[in-house]
Amino acid sequence: MRENWRIKLSVLAGVSALAFSALTVVPAVAEEAAGGLQEVEMPADVTIVEGFAPADGVDIPSLEPEAEAADDKAGTSSSAATVAAKAAPAANTCLGSTAAYGAKGCFQHNGDIVWSGDTRKDGMSSAVGVYTDYGRAAEVCVNKLGVNTWATCDKDYRETGNVRLRVLRYDGDTGKFYQPESWSGWIPVDGKY
Repeated sequence: MRENWRIKLSVLAGVSALAFSALTVVPAVAEEAAGGLQEVEMPADVTIVEGFAPADGVDIPSLEPEAEAADDKAGTSSSAATVAAKAAPAANTCLGSTAAYGAKGCFQHNGDIVWSGDTRKDGMSSAVGVYTDYGRAAEVCVNKLGVNTWATCDKDYRETGNVRLRVLRYDGDTGKFYQPESWSGWIPVDGKY
């Protein structure tokens, strides 16, 4: 009888330790600001650019994460869609779609347009940092238009270069940036992978 009690106690202790380790090891999902936002240091030479509302009649990317999942459910294979996008992206295709808590961003190769979407009503703005592989100083496109809006920053990048997006939050009152953040892979400026 005494041995059964010890076995039960050791199993209970093992399960408790496993549950505790799972809670402390699993990272926060990018769409959740677990434990609050953390301040991020930006490079000293970063330029902050305020985005503008897209012109009327312009195809606007979706701010909803479910839109991409709905395409997959509708029978579009994600690998087939990826191959088609790499072969010949449309002029208004938004490449490198990247999202983090409260922000979404992408790059439109036709016109070198950076899109910054605000997805959370939290008093902050979405920010999309743009980094190049050829040494141009980093720039950040900030959307101060409010929640559920897109802002665009029209840039001119070297056509033979690549850009990488960094999506995070921006507090205009303090001029500080916050994570969670997310990075895209390298995106060809000319849209041709």
